[in-house]
Amino acid sequence: MIFKDLASYFEKIEKTTSRLEITKLLAQLFKKLTAKELEMTVFLLQGRVAPLYEKVEFGMAEKMVIKAASLALNLESKFFMKEYKKIGDLGETVEYFKKQTPSFEEKKLSIKEVFETLYQIATCAGEGSQEKKIGLLSMLIRQLDPLSCCYLVRIPTGVLRLGFSDMTILDALSWMEKGDKSLREIIETAYHVRPNLGYIAKVIKEKGVSFCKKITPSVFTPILMMKAERLSSAKEILEKIGRCAVESKYDGFRLQIHYSKEENQVRIFSRNLEEVSSMYPDIVSGVKNEIKAKNIIFEGEAIGFDPQTGNFLPFQETVQRKRKYGVEEKSKEIPLKLFAYELLYLDDSSFIHHPFEERRKALEKVVTQKKDIFKNTILLASQQIVSSEKKLELIFYDAVSRGLEGIVAKKLDGIYQAGARGWNWIKFKRSYSSKIEDTIDCLVMGYDVGKGKRASFGIGAFLVGVFDEDNDLYVTVAKIGTGLSDEEWRLLFQKCQKIKVKDKPKNYLVDKTMECDVWVLPSLVVEIRADEITRSPVHTAGRKMKKTKTGQAEEVDVPGFALRFPRLERFREDKSFSEVTTLKELESLCHSQKR
Repeated sequence: MIFKDLASYFEKIEKTTSRLEITKLLAQLFKKLTAKELEMTVFLLQGRVAPLYEKVEFGMAEKMVIKAASLALNLESKFFMKEYKKIGDLGETVEYFKKQTPSFEEKKLSIKEVFETLYQIATCAGEGSQEKKIGLLSMLIRQLDPLSCCYLVRIPTGVLRLGFSDMTILDALSWMEKGDKSLREIIETAYHVRPNLGYIAKVIKEKGVSFCKKITPSVFTPILMMKAERLSSAKEILEKIGRCAVESKYDGFRLQIHYSKEENQVRIFSRNLEEVSSMYPDIVSGVKNEIKAKNIIFEGEAIGFDPQTGNFLPFQETVQRKRKYGVEEKSKEIPLKLFAYELLYLDDSSFIHHPFEERRKALEKVVTQKKDIFKNTILLASQQIVSSEKKLELIFYDAVSRGLEGIVAKKLDGIYQAGARGWNWIKFKRSYSSKIEDTIDCLVMGYDVGKGKRASFGIGAFLVGVFDEDNDLYVTVAKIGTGLSDEEWRLLFQKCQKIKVKDKPKNYLVDKTMECDVWVLPSLVVEIRADEITRSPVHTAGRKMKKTKTGQAEEVDVPGFALRFPRLERFREDKSFSEVTTLKELESLCHSQKR
């Protein structure tokens, strides 16, 4: 397929508000593509040329793209910028000028040709790389038609703005094969184990959906991490899963470790699939020296450790280790201990479908333990098997007294549900013991400009929401205007500048009264604490309503959920926008609060 035809599909999708219609358009497009073209197209739909977990980024700021466009169109940057300010969208501005200045260099470039050039741009490094990137993008702009150029320049700037998530692509793959979304669960399960959408799409095109059932973990390809459900008492936990294993819940960095002894290589991934190996040299060294395995994938929580006292450090100190520079110095100042608690893969065998008891026994055999805590970097998470309500409560209060978040109860015969939230793990945190004081991970959706003192910050209030999985929409729960320090307001503004967009994203459902001055793309996650969950007619989470073509909410029957007295706890840079609290979780917390 030529890229011009792909761009026409992009245009149709951008103009479509119905998620079902978008899904059908994608399925229609997917049917027309070869397996290789489909793999490339799926990456482009994500605004990338490689899976999310690979460090392949375009590294092109908007200024560089403008420079490439001005060069291709033979325009002065000032003239281009003047029109850009009028139009307000970089892609549309390039399209406008391209129509005014037809090029004799235009060709019918294929998806493959455009993708390969974009890949060259993303992987170009070293001296003179910026000029090479600008030159390559400029060449593509000269060779492509106006509409193609509109979408082309949005890809390296990360603002393709087609208004759907990866989950819609999974639905579209099911529609491509069967004409409905009945295959979604099979495809999604495979995606959670191998979160490479391009690979999944290519495999389905070549071998059919049935092959998805054969997909197993692969060392150095991260697995989407399992999530825990929540309950607020020992009684409820035992009623739900019976006799169980209980582990302390640590407040540190959740990490997934991949190690191949043959390659002598360790790769560490955060919960949002970012490779962070370079940040934790002490853990890398610990894995090589202390893990007895040919190859392994396991999970654990990294906690700061005070080598003077032997005490573990609170998150506020542990978080100082999350850095790109001065890593060696900081690792000596704040060494980490990794509490290993889950085994997913060992010596060429997948363990994700093994019962927890088997996973734990196998993990115990590969983690070398010494009696002296000062000598080990990799430690086994402490565990007790519990069937007594009283004992579970005692373990919980003991964990809290030691400054930990609480405990996690694990179903003894439960499997590891990659990327899913299930009753095989249940969190019992300190905050659950007093109504709704558990924190909620929210997406920053937009903000209002500051007034008075806030004018110097550039931001006066920000809108946050949770994810409605059933409708693939982000729905609002609070607009926050207090509770941040001056430094936090400035930091929030800086973070928003990198992701702000002209129009509200299509997958945001917002009441007219909650409209923002500035909208931002789904990206920034914040941890919010609130006193309770209430009902509100101005918020859209859980609200019974009809949606207009512009994404507004109308004809309200039941008010939505809202957070009472919300305040910022911390920025969650370790979480991606796909990991925010879901509407179902919020509803569960609300029911728990009522009890």
